[in-house]
Amino acid sequence: MQRNPVILATGSYVPERVVTNAEVDALLGASTDQWLLENVGIRERRWMAPEQTTSDLIVAAAERALARAGVKADQIDLIIVSTDTPDYLSPSTSVVVQHKLGAAQAGCYDVNSACAGWVTALDQGARYLLTEPTARYVLVAGGYGMSRFLDFTDKKTANLFADGAGVALLGAGEQPGFLASKLLAVGSFHDALGIYTGGAHRPCTPENMAQFGGPKVEFVKKFPKTFNTDYWPRLMQGALDKAGLTFADVDHYYFTQLNLRTIETMMELIGQPIAKTHWVMDKWGYTGSPCVIMALDDAIAQGKGPQPGETILFCASGGGITMAASVWKWV
Repeated sequence: MQRNPVILATGSYVPERVVTNAEVDALLGASTDQWLLENVGIRERRWMAPEQTTSDLIVAAAERALARAGVKADQIDLIIVSTDTPDYLSPSTSVVVQHKLGAAQAGCYDVNSACAGWVTALDQGARYLLTEPTARYVLVAGGYGMSRFLDFTDKKTANLFADGAGVALLGAGEQPGFLASKLLAVGSFHDALGIYTGGAHRPCTPENMAQFGGPKVEFVKKFPKTFNTDYWPRLMQGALDKAGLTFADVDHYYFTQLNLRTIETMMELIGQPIAKTHWVMDKWGYTGSPCVIMALDDAIAQGKGPQPGETILFCASGGGITMAASVWKWV
């Protein structure tokens, strides 16, 4: 019998602390508020409290999704966590989530595909349900705690990034949910944007700490300004072709939430109305890997989410450069 991976419920969480552009400008000693509003669309963001970690954000989002689905944590078969701001270099953040959530029966692993990670993990979660006949529930989670890695001498990064988490609980349904996906990468940009101190390439030795400082997010070299608008159409087209669909067949688009202007341009390029998409970067800042599922969850909360039978498409890109698109039928 064909198993059909479906999205049973979503959940998201943002920390309580609201940080306005004016507050960030005070930390930077520079005026970036107007530029952010006009060019990116960000007016405020959320940063986690000193006692919080990435796993805490994920657990809060997961508890909301489980409650909506009426599923208990000990019923989860697999937890996949996408993050590039893990609690530790090792062990995985997913095992911390398993422990805090009380999901004692779940297998666990992490995915680090930067900001394309959650959509990549979603693909893996769907395929696990397709191939594992006894699995009932897969928790696909994304967590972002980039406020811990900001450099307030760098106005190119410190004003963009925020903290948050989002999850989707997957299960096996009677009707098809997961339709198709497409992954891409351009590895020549691996040294353009990332956290380059703290790993095997540049360990936190006294010498490296003195020269480079602690781990922090860095823009080392520029991306082409049109990178996303060049690659996203072919990325999405690749997934849609597999599903036998066109851009017009998609009812809701959820993109990486870094830049509202990019999303507006993208919808124009594919000839679709802006009403088919939803954004949250204006109030939550850029939340990396989980931002696409956070956008979906926020749309649902506002009564703007997908209805049964409608088609949704996730499209994300991140450092590396990595990219992922996934097409689903909402059930």
